[in-house]
Amino acid sequence: MLIQPSKAPQLFSYPKYWAECYGTAPFLPMSRTEMDQLGWDSCDIIIVTGDAYVDHPSFGMAVIGRYLESQGFRVGIISQPDWRSPEAFTALGEPNLFFGVTAGNMDSMINRYTADRRMRSDDAYTAGGEGGSRPDRSVIVYSQRCKEAYKNTPIVIGGIEASLRRIAQYDYWDDEVRRSVLIDSGADVLLYGNAERAIAEVAHKLSAGRTMDDLRSVRGIALQLDSVPKGWVEVDSTRIDWPGNIDQIPNPYQMLDKEGASCASDGSKDDSDSGTDVVRIIPMPLSTKELGKLDGDTDVYVRLPSFEKVKSDAVLYAHASRVLHQESNPHNARVLVQKHGSKEIWVTRPPIPLTTEEMDSVFDLPYQRIPHPVYGDKNIPAYDMIKTSVNIMRGCFGGCTFCSITEHEGRVIQSRSEESILREIEQIRDKVPGFTGSISDLGGPTANMYELNCKDGVTQANCRRLSCVYPTICKSLKTDHAPTTRLYRKARAIPGIKRILIASGLRYDLAVLDEEYVQELVTHHVGGYLKIAPEHSEDHTLQKMMKPGMGSYHEFKRMFEKYSRKAGKEQYLIPYFIAAHPGSTDDDMLKLALWLKKNKFRVDQVQTFYPSPMALATAMYHSGRNPLKKLHYKRGEKVFAARTIEQRRLQKAFLRYHDDKNWGYLRDSLIKMKRHDLIGDGDDHLVPSEQSARSGRGRQMRAGQGKKMNAARGSQWSSRPASAPKKRR
Repeated sequence: MLIQPSKAPQLFSYPKYWAECYGTAPFLPMSRTEMDQLGWDSCDIIIVTGDAYVDHPSFGMAVIGRYLESQGFRVGIISQPDWRSPEAFTALGEPNLFFGVTAGNMDSMINRYTADRRMRSDDAYTAGGEGGSRPDRSVIVYSQRCKEAYKNTPIVIGGIEASLRRIAQYDYWDDEVRRSVLIDSGADVLLYGNAERAIAEVAHKLSAGRTMDDLRSVRGIALQLDSVPKGWVEVDSTRIDWPGNIDQIPNPYQMLDKEGASCASDGSKDDSDSGTDVVRIIPMPLSTKELGKLDGDTDVYVRLPSFEKVKSDAVLYAHASRVLHQESNPHNARVLVQKHGSKEIWVTRPPIPLTTEEMDSVFDLPYQRIPHPVYGDKNIPAYDMIKTSVNIMRGCFGGCTFCSITEHEGRVIQSRSEESILREIEQIRDKVPGFTGSISDLGGPTANMYELNCKDGVTQANCRRLSCVYPTICKSLKTDHAPTTRLYRKARAIPGIKRILIASGLRYDLAVLDEEYVQELVTHHVGGYLKIAPEHSEDHTLQKMMKPGMGSYHEFKRMFEKYSRKAGKEQYLIPYFIAAHPGSTDDDMLKLALWLKKNKFRVDQVQTFYPSPMALATAMYHSGRNPLKKLHYKRGEKVFAARTIEQRRLQKAFLRYHDDKNWGYLRDSLIKMKRHDLIGDGDDHLVPSEQSARSGRGRQMRAGQGKKMNAARGSQWSSRPASAPKKRR
């Protein structure tokens, strides 16, 4: 039975709460004085955030706050409170409905620590850019302080930190599996993903006097339950190797079209999901007919291995990660249940993506587009980066295993209309102080996925692929970039707009399918440099990343250089690479270093793999197994991961082979790897000999090579700083 696309109530169709009579606030109030000026005696909802309050659609607290305001609620903001006591959490009084708690636009641990677990000194989301304005694990700490301040007030947690910790998750900083943040925080409800739909239902239900038990059907949330509801069918996925003879059942993750062929691009077996029995039905196998009925049945949940099991069994953890990612399509996903001690974590189905009209309405809310006046003249680096950029879409169907965008925003692309985007550009032109005529970005999680989606709604509703572009580009995916090309042209034509740059990461394997788009991009929207992310040169590692091979990179490079010459411009590609990604051996990194040298790239700042919660690559890192394939204890693919500081340092050093600070370390490592042939003073050597380095000839030689590289490539190559808030694609 084919599943039909799911629908949701229109985002702005709810009856307004009675407090709508107070109208729109200039800024959501951050003090009692501001509340008094608005005539408020109390707030209905108070948002506690780890970021400075910027009233801009790129900041989560502003989007959720302004949306709730549009629903008639009085919303206050407590920004970066002193978490050492509950006093700061009483600044606006007790909210009538609930506290909404978020760590901010970034995970607080990633915000505060580098990939080497060193504390950062800066914070792009704080006025003045100084670090230390938020605690570790901000969602937990803020929630506990809210409870201390007002013990009977419900707490709703959300944002990326809560979203990526909705079930038991591996924690890189503690090097162990931690419980769902819903339990550790003591919160009542967790919202995951972009939460407009969920927050609307939660707020309106609670304002109508409904209880937490009445929220079990709300999509995009997690709840703590004492027991699962009666009448539901359980799909048991708590084990990997099942004993006895059990009849083979169809793979519930393989969608068949009307002709019986897989939705994989070429009709062949999809290597990204090679298992046939990830989920089993017990106490006895169901027939094919009975199993098919479950796909369209909303009263079905999948039981994951318990927290206690995945904490002590890394292979089971990888299995749970695999199942969670397979249950991510909002149209066919099932409820997930995971036991934590005596409690059940109940994770409802993902939210239905917003329509174009709903996206437009969210971005048209009355944002001031500047920081709250309380910050005075202090700069907020994250705001400075995005104040002249425009977000044109949400979501990403790339499925890169190291990236958390898909786990948070989903795989379905949600695009704004041309009119909404062009209107925002005009607002930037007219309202942003000091605007010089340059738009810094028209993008989102990925620059060139605007309006790219599945060609058929029913096919999309039944698909369980982890990526629409890996291992090959799906035949059902729209790849025509004409809407993006048309948008670029219309945006450039707006009076007062001198230049529009594209700063979001580019999916070049899609771009090469539309040469007109590449020509438009290269001719008009590259400010000298264009960032792309091959991430690695070796297929062995790229497979673990779910990234395309280097063939697509070389094809895009050919087009880029062709149209740069045609436009009479000297422009350069800036490639990004990751060191120490699971699956990347020292030999793989050596080959990447040789590739960099051969192609005259000298990478300055580099990215070391950062195991973020819930990412598939993090499951690889923790378990040493590949959750992209069926898991077994005694067989199945094992994955090497550079875990020690020494291993990670070496892989990072290979990316910076040209840095004389790394030469001694690389020489010793090459000797251990029996690659003495790469030590010497010639062009075919990776690092100079010790004698040359000591005499200074190595530095002189490298300086000469650097001049040749810079003459050939135009600059010293660099990557985005680790603290930058932009997502890499």
